[in-house]
Amino acid sequence: MLTMTDTAAEAVKTIVSRVPEAGDGGVRIRDTGAQNGFELSVAPAPEPQDTVVVTDGARVFLDEAANTALDDRVLDAELGQDGSVRFALGSQA
Repeated sequence: MLTMTDTAAEAVKTIVSRVPEAGDGGVRIRDTGAQNGFELSVAPAPEPQDTVVVTDGARVFLDEAANTALDDRVLDAELGQDGSVRFALGSQA
């Protein structure tokens, strides 16, 4: 199952907090079908078939294809001083 670093969890919480209609939702990752193509969006709740990953209160919703593709991955993030976020995927140890 996908895991998150503390930095990624903080980034997810920050992003979700900037979208008032998201409530206590999370970031949804959807496999676009393109090679290494994933789409991230803020969602108020998971879709019925989504897998939910929670780390330190940060919630990530994975569609079925993304859950399979990211099964052995770690989500990390780099936070820019301008408030930007860059996510990266690494392999689990």
